[in-house]
Amino acid sequence: MRKRRAQRIGFTVDVLGEAVVSEAEADEYAARYADLLDKLARETNNWADPLGINAELFPVVNLSVKISALYSQLTPADPADAIAHLGTKLRPLLRRAREVGAFINFDMESYALKNTTLELFKTVFSEEEFKDWPHAGIVIQAYLRDADRDLRDLIDWGRARRTRFAVRLVKGAYWDYETTKSRQNESNPPVFLQKPESDANFEALTRVLFENESIVTAAFGSHNVRSIAHAQAVADELGIDPSRFEFQLLYGMAGPIKRALVEMGYRVREYCPIGELLPGMAYLVRRLLENTSNEGFLRAKFAENVPAKELLRDPRELIRPAVAGIGSSAVALAKAGDLGGVISSDGKNATSLRAPPGDIFKNTPLVSFIYKDNQDKMQSALREVRKRFGEKHPLYIGGEKVWTDNLTPSVSPAEPSEIVGYGTEAGIPEAERAVKAARAAFETWRWTPVEERARLLDRAADILERRRYELSAVEVFEVAKAWSEADADIREAIDFCRFYAQQMRRLGRPKLTQQVPGEENYHHYWPRGVAFVIAPWNFPIAILCGMASAGVVTGNTVIMKPSEQSIICGAMLMQVFEEAGVPPGVLNFLSGHGSVIGAHLVDHKDVDLIAFTGSREVGLKIWESAGITRPGQRELKRVICEMGGKNAMIVDADADLDETIMYSIYSAFGFQGQKCSALSRLILLEENYDRVMERLIPAAASLRIGNPEQPGIMVGPVIDEPAYRRILEYIEIGKKEATLAYQAKELPPHGYFIPPTIFSDVRPDMRIAREEIFGPVLSVLKVRDLDEALEVANGTDYALTGGFFSRSPDNIERVKARLEAGNVYINRSCTGAIVGRHPFGGFKMSGSGTKA
Repeated sequence: MRKRRAQRIGFTVDVLGEAVVSEAEADEYAARYADLLDKLARETNNWADPLGINAELFPVVNLSVKISALYSQLTPADPADAIAHLGTKLRPLLRRAREVGAFINFDMESYALKNTTLELFKTVFSEEEFKDWPHAGIVIQAYLRDADRDLRDLIDWGRARRTRFAVRLVKGAYWDYETTKSRQNESNPPVFLQKPESDANFEALTRVLFENESIVTAAFGSHNVRSIAHAQAVADELGIDPSRFEFQLLYGMAGPIKRALVEMGYRVREYCPIGELLPGMAYLVRRLLENTSNEGFLRAKFAENVPAKELLRDPRELIRPAVAGIGSSAVALAKAGDLGGVISSDGKNATSLRAPPGDIFKNTPLVSFIYKDNQDKMQSALREVRKRFGEKHPLYIGGEKVWTDNLTPSVSPAEPSEIVGYGTEAGIPEAERAVKAARAAFETWRWTPVEERARLLDRAADILERRRYELSAVEVFEVAKAWSEADADIREAIDFCRFYAQQMRRLGRPKLTQQVPGEENYHHYWPRGVAFVIAPWNFPIAILCGMASAGVVTGNTVIMKPSEQSIICGAMLMQVFEEAGVPPGVLNFLSGHGSVIGAHLVDHKDVDLIAFTGSREVGLKIWESAGITRPGQRELKRVICEMGGKNAMIVDADADLDETIMYSIYSAFGFQGQKCSALSRLILLEENYDRVMERLIPAAASLRIGNPEQPGIMVGPVIDEPAYRRILEYIEIGKKEATLAYQAKELPPHGYFIPPTIFSDVRPDMRIAREEIFGPVLSVLKVRDLDEALEVANGTDYALTGGFFSRSPDNIERVKARLEAGNVYINRSCTGAIVGRHPFGGFKMSGSGTKA
């Protein structure tokens, strides 16, 4: 920085390594900011502004702050919580900056944090203490579609505040991340997909900034000579003094441009990243990719020697026109191969694989709680569902609503005194009636055209989508799912309907087996008969819907029984299919005790197929019972069982610990560990054991525990009192077998809350390392090397999911080949299978090997 000062170039400092996984790390980061601020102020005490004109607008010390570094539990769904925590961390830093005459800039990061960052900026700098302080700024990213709206909103806020503030205008540095995440979610990207669109927006926003120069100080962050020259031209046109704005460029890049700007009398500032070696290398790689992309200015100028006239063309002339019915962004995606095409020579750096022929299924996007509108819809749905607490729900048999004298209450795990609703309790007579209705309907439904059956599922999917927030709210109350977990469950149900409809259209056509002269040989499928679907409470709509819709669309008739803990969710799903027009008897709904109607229907001679998801104990009983041929039975019973897991994730010596900790914590404690796919055993190599544990424990200690009705909660209560007592018993077993490394202390006073718990010194033969606990309990095992890690991981009765964190391609291939699990995940969480993308199901004692 001293060298740059001699060249009349200022600085803004950015601290790298901002991925914090715990509040302890966030506190350390805040302390680093404070120390850095004091050091910069001390070392630059006698430095002067290089231009000497309008210096009051541009303090020498300029510090860039990333909010993600200051709060480990940031969630877009709960901006109020984020602002409360971040404000506490920021105010001391802002006070000190004001004392030493420094400037603080709020950096922008990924789109998920954009709205929170903007709201935080406006909230803090509207406070009495800071509302008259002008030395604060924020970033606007021109590649975002809503950048214009955000900038104008900021300007309106600034005028109402009546104090100057600054905006650093940049193109944006997360294009690959944003487009990849959007493609994964099948959602519209928040960024422009053509580089000239971003360049054109940058120029439009440049004019907006200069037109409002009386309230906002502009800084332009770009290496693109056209963008820089455009800013100069607009400033000249509007009579803006060159000393009242600045250009910012990255440290170590575009040296000739910086020198030229200084010689022309413009204020220049370098964006200087500081930090440790590994974060610095990652930052360097990201910047190199960004600045050497096929469409980047630096590549065009310095590597490809594109003529100056071409480099200075108006970016609006370079935007590819939209095809009829398709926006320009879709055209860009098609160019990049996203629609099955091949990457063009002028496309963005990326790779793409063609989808299989005829594969047109697209997953439904998750609801993005980044947006206030979606947050408001969820809050409204929660209020409306709460008004319906205590409603009674019937059975549904042969197209008729059926009531009995017995009602089963379904209570809220977070507030057990609250009854979400009542389900009618079926007995043996109702079970018999359901079998007769299903058997009678089968003779018609089996011959119903495939397209008609598929359209039923399409209609059900549309209804699920329309009622999405309502159904999510029911799950929040009845099974204590967090907002995002509940929405993912409804999304999965929608996807099951559409995916199975599409698959049935494919499977329903007879297939020619071989071309043989004089013969026509076809292979086709017939429905089996009456299917009995037994679903769990942990994915109360998705799994019930998936198993039932698969049975219905393949021409079977179905009796579906939800778990006793999620009767209301099951009743809601029955309403959906009733509205979709399911014929009488094709889908029948029974709620009641599994030991009564469940056992009766499993043994029934007229039930041809059983689809079960639940505990190993019950699954094995079903498997055994179904193997007995009853008098009058027409078919050998087909059983589909998914029975849980004891899932392991292995952490290699060279693993990225930021990813490892974040995904391990989510996999183990998300939805209170009540997923058959949840992480139960974390296997660490001796070489990195201490480093992982040093970060794992504080990360667990930072988790937000509470009623999932509130946004941003990650750990809620377990499902009911029996589960609560069983998990506590396992924790006591763990205390005797191993070492209690961590257990949360502060829990809500009501509800079935289990403290997130971590055991160390766990051996493979211990009960907590072998038996499924189904709660927020994690066992950590230490091993010598990868061979022992695989031996330990494979050494249980289960084989459902597993994971591996590593940077080694060779080790990744070894684990992919040798880890015994139905679904193996590399460098990500071991939960969250997506319909069509991750066929889900395990083997050994995890299930029958079938895939959903």
